[in-house]
Amino acid sequence: MEFNAVARFMGHHFRHFNAAALVDAAAGYNKHLEGGGHMLMALAGAMSTAELGLSLAEMIRRGKVHAICCTGANLEEDLFNLVAHEHYVRIPHYRDLTPADECSLLERHLNRVTDTCIPEHEAIRRIEAAVLDEWTAADRSARQRFPHEFLYRILSEERLKAAYQIDPKNSWLLAAAQKNLPIFVPGWEDSTLGNIYAAHCIRKDIKNVHTVRTGIEYMIALAAWYQSTVAEHSVGFFQIGGGIAGDFPICVVPMLEQDLQLKGIPRWGYFCQISDSTTSFGSYSGAVPNEKITWGKLAVETPKYIIESDATIVAPLIFACVLANCG
Repeated sequence: MEFNAVARFMGHHFRHFNAAALVDAAAGYNKHLEGGGHMLMALAGAMSTAELGLSLAEMIRRGKVHAICCTGANLEEDLFNLVAHEHYVRIPHYRDLTPADECSLLERHLNRVTDTCIPEHEAIRRIEAAVLDEWTAADRSARQRFPHEFLYRILSEERLKAAYQIDPKNSWLLAAAQKNLPIFVPGWEDSTLGNIYAAHCIRKDIKNVHTVRTGIEYMIALAAWYQSTVAEHSVGFFQIGGGIAGDFPICVVPMLEQDLQLKGIPRWGYFCQISDSTTSFGSYSGAVPNEKITWGKLAVETPKYIIESDATIVAPLIFACVLANCG
C-alpha cells in the first residue's frame, strides 16, 4: 500500500522537468516488463551504503530486476550494512569536518562515505574472516568462483545470520542470493574485499590469484547471459550513476555484434540513467542516450530516459512506481 501512495503523490505533483522524466521512466519500465521484457540494473556510487536495499530488495523479490551489474563496493557494502548497521556512524555536518576531524575518524577505524562511516572491525573484518575461509577452501581444492558467488555461498549457508543487524528483507544482496540472480562485478579489485584479496595473495595465503574470477570472465558470462535471455525477452538497461558499473555491461551488445560479428543481436530494449554527470566535460557517464546509438548499444526506437538528479532520492521513487505498477 505504501508504494501506491507514493506513486499517486508523484503522479499528481511530478509534472515537469526531472520530476516528469522520473514518472515517464517508471512508466516505461513497467511497459517494458508488461511486454515480457527483462531488466538489467547497473549500480554505481555508494548505493548500498545509502541503503538502497530498502526498496531494491523488494524489486528483486517481485521479479522486477533480472540481473545486476555493480561495483565491488556496492556488492560488499550491502553485506557490511547487514552485519554491522548498529555500529555505523552518521555525520550530518560532514562538510564542516577539518582534516584533524577526519584523522580522528581514522583512529576510530571509521571509514567515511559522505555522511556515513563504515566501521572497520564490525563490518569489514567480520566479512573478511568469513570470505577468507571461502577463498582459501576454494584455493586448496583448485576451484574458481566469481566474487558474488563466494558471498552467495556464505549467505545461502546462513553463516552470518546470527550477526544480522537489520531486517534481512532489506538486504538486496540476500534477496539476490535467494533468487540466484545473475550478478556481474567489473573491476572487483577496486573494492575493499578486492584489496584484502590482493593482500592475501601477496602473503601466499592464497596460492592461485585466479581463485577469484574477475573482469574478462565476467564479460564472457555476461555475453552468454545476454544471448540466452534476449532470445526470449527484450532486455532493458536501468543505470544508477555512471562509471564502470554502467559502461561495462552496456558494451556487451556491440561486442557481440561488432567484435564477434554475430548477426541479429538485438539492442538494449529500454534505457534509463539517473545521472549528475556533465556531458560537456567529455564524460562517458554523462553522455546523453542518443550518443549510445553511434556505438551500437541502443537502437533509434529504444525508449530512452535520463533523469539528472540525485540517485539516492530518485531510485527509490522509481522503484515505488514500478512496484505499484503505475503509469
